[in-house]
Amino acid sequence: MPADPSTSDRVAGGRWHVLSRQDVLGWLDTTPHGLTGAEAAARLVRYGRNELPAAEPPSAISLLLRQFASPLIGILLITFAITLVQAHWVDAGAIGLVLALNAGIGFWQERKADTAVRALQQLSVPVCRVLRDGAEHETAAAELVPGDVVLLQSGERVPADLRLLEVNGLQVDESMLTGEALPVTKQVSRLPVHTLAADRTNITFSGTLVTSGRGRGVVVGTGTDTELGMINELVQGAAGQTPLTVLTHTLERRIGIVIAVASLMIFLAGLALGYGVSEMFRTAVALAVASVPESLPIVLTVAMSLGVARMARHNAIVRSLPAVETLGSTTVIGSDKTGTLTRNELTVGVVWTASGTLDLRADEGSTAGLPADTVRRTLHAGALTNEAHRAAGDATTPIGEPADFIGDAVDVAMLRAAVRLGAVTAEERDARWVAHAPYEPELRLSQTVRTAPGGRRVLYVKGSPEILAALSTTLATDDGDRPFDPEPVDAANQELARQGMRVLATAVRILDPDEPLPRPLAPPSDLTFLGLEGMEDPPRPGVADAVADCRRAGITVVMITGDHPATAASIGARLGLGTGTPPVTGADMQDMDDYVLAERLRRSGVAARVTPQDKLRIVRLLQDDDEVVAVTGDGVNDAPALRAASIGVAMGRSGTAVAREAADIVLTDDNFVTIVEAVRQGRVTFSAIRKATFFLLATGLASLLSVSINLIAEQPLLFLPVQLLFINVVTNGLQDIALAFEPPEGDELHRPPRPRAEGLLSRTLWLRTVLVAAWMAVAIVVTFRWALDHGYPEVEARTLALTLFVMLNFWLVLSARAEHRSLFALNPFGNRLLLASALGALLLYFGATQWAATDALLGLVTLRPGEWLACFLLGASVLAITEMHKLGQWLTRTHPSGRPTLG
Repeated sequence: MPADPSTSDRVAGGRWHVLSRQDVLGWLDTTPHGLTGAEAAARLVRYGRNELPAAEPPSAISLLLRQFASPLIGILLITFAITLVQAHWVDAGAIGLVLALNAGIGFWQERKADTAVRALQQLSVPVCRVLRDGAEHETAAAELVPGDVVLLQSGERVPADLRLLEVNGLQVDESMLTGEALPVTKQVSRLPVHTLAADRTNITFSGTLVTSGRGRGVVVGTGTDTELGMINELVQGAAGQTPLTVLTHTLERRIGIVIAVASLMIFLAGLALGYGVSEMFRTAVALAVASVPESLPIVLTVAMSLGVARMARHNAIVRSLPAVETLGSTTVIGSDKTGTLTRNELTVGVVWTASGTLDLRADEGSTAGLPADTVRRTLHAGALTNEAHRAAGDATTPIGEPADFIGDAVDVAMLRAAVRLGAVTAEERDARWVAHAPYEPELRLSQTVRTAPGGRRVLYVKGSPEILAALSTTLATDDGDRPFDPEPVDAANQELARQGMRVLATAVRILDPDEPLPRPLAPPSDLTFLGLEGMEDPPRPGVADAVADCRRAGITVVMITGDHPATAASIGARLGLGTGTPPVTGADMQDMDDYVLAERLRRSGVAARVTPQDKLRIVRLLQDDDEVVAVTGDGVNDAPALRAASIGVAMGRSGTAVAREAADIVLTDDNFVTIVEAVRQGRVTFSAIRKATFFLLATGLASLLSVSINLIAEQPLLFLPVQLLFINVVTNGLQDIALAFEPPEGDELHRPPRPRAEGLLSRTLWLRTVLVAAWMAVAIVVTFRWALDHGYPEVEARTLALTLFVMLNFWLVLSARAEHRSLFALNPFGNRLLLASALGALLLYFGATQWAATDALLGLVTLRPGEWLACFLLGASVLAITEMHKLGQWLTRTHPSGRPTLG
């Protein structure tokens, strides 16, 4: 008795490829003529529609509220509420402006639709042809149910997972799932139970494309129960966090804790010293506002936006701002093969004949010189039993260019090679054949009869080397034909196959003038074996050099592909991946724990015949090993790994919509080489962020220390909250943003990625931050105390201290242009925007002290010229501190013992 169809897929365990056609029909309680309309309707209710569910994007409200989740923003919210309660409207307005600006930038950055899953839905076909009630009907693909019998033909997209019942030359492009460049020839026989999905030739998968032939299959999976549905579930998983996101969140939490604790301690200390509650609240507000780097989110956005613009000029479109920096910190690039490292275009790489071998890979694209006679005859035969043709409306494209011919990938490759090397003329190529039999999977060959010069009829044959060897009686050489010897042919065939090539043979026979031509053509015999053509999807130009550049930059490149191990190994060897050990396969991975797999990947550098689940496991394994993983790819099978990786890089020209939507960066030229330049720009971006962060934290810590020291010294309030906001956002904000425009230092690709444990600032910069902040705080507090002791009014003393703070910041931002190099070794006009913004900040502050309206708003007074000059010169002292620290670090790096050597 047949199983209940609603549980048939669970009973079969998804192993439809193991069952015979009759057993599959029995499990699904259907017939070769399909279901009845009533049964299909009942199953639609039971199974649901043949659609992929899409996760709802976050609402605008949730995105907006998310912008206030940072500890730093929480502190500002508290201070905002306190200033409102105390009716300090100017302070409250300034803090509220900062909060609104930060939330607006964050909301804009995150307000983009999560369309990866909806891109998967676009692969669904709207209608298909199905048998119901014994007749053919056109039905919405979403209404297909298990047990439906679907008809397929060339050009159609497969609407569901089908177990094939009948095929007639059916070939399907499954590259979006497997990464294999060649269409897969389908058949109907049973397969072993452990056959990988990529090798299940009796199954067609939802979303794949029929390239030729016809077929009929029974639906065995719909919606989420398809191979595409499984990938959909993987894509809906959480996206990986970028290193910059992790670092900034960690830094924000630490700063928030320090500021909260410091503010509370100062508040309690003030009460203990006899200050009023209202006054101490205002002091705590000033302390919090002084210490919070309010412009840090703006700096991050600007720096990354500049990186986006620079990458766009180098053919890399960034969809997620933090992705700009992530490439710079990448330690491993897990790259797909087909369409990423290779051209996704079948090309004849080697022509073998009994008289010699022509290797076209070493001088790809060259047309210099005519090939030897037997090589020419081999190419000639391959071009004349061939269904590829010139693309319509493409008359202006030179022959041999990628856009010149269309048709089956094998036919196009063989015709293109013959044309490029002058083995066939345009007249021969365009002449009408006398008779033709297209490629037949059962015979494993195609044959064509053409009229040669002089009126002779010639039979040209191409096909499987084993088949043509069995049909041949002579072997062509440059010195004439000789009796056929299978040994050199078999050895050459095995060697080309070992290199991962698709190998076809060509043969020829001159027909007798009175020899009849049966229609269709009979199987050939008495052939002269000409040679072998080894075809491959070759590496993209420059990729090998790009891999070498990555190695010099401390980045490991690993190929992760669904293609055959031999093909992957051959391409990997040519690109210099791994150590030459055999690839890790998906089947191997099933029996490996994570430790063994990681070791094998390090040695091999290539993972082949892997499923989307395997790719995802590799990415997560590397991330668990503390690697920053970038994944490149172009197919649906790459989408889960692209989404889970620290950074996903998709191909824009040949990539699927699924891959593009799951990725953070899209390469418009589909060139792996572009990634190297993107890595450099990522490192430039992080360097700019690091410099700006150092400047912000140094000035923020100086504010925290100066206000704290001033309170402990029982002096009047050092700075008003509005004054600190003015300094942090209006003056310093202009300068730290300008630091993002600092040009590259030139050695970005000659140093390893930064250690993940290093944080947003290196230990060197943390030490420099503390030294600089301590000196600035001491200078400010001493100046304030001196002014009060010399009879300055409180408002004038506060103005003098604030002016010194502005001057200290001016010199500090100039020194922040380089982490290790001296300011005096840099081109003073190398960052003209920074120079202009630093001088502009001084002028802006000077103007604020001269205008009565801003004086009253900010609590300032006009200073005398001598006081301005004194503050300017005293401010330059911070430059001496940073330069001495840089010198000490240089001496330490140059002489690790700590003492320079002489001579």
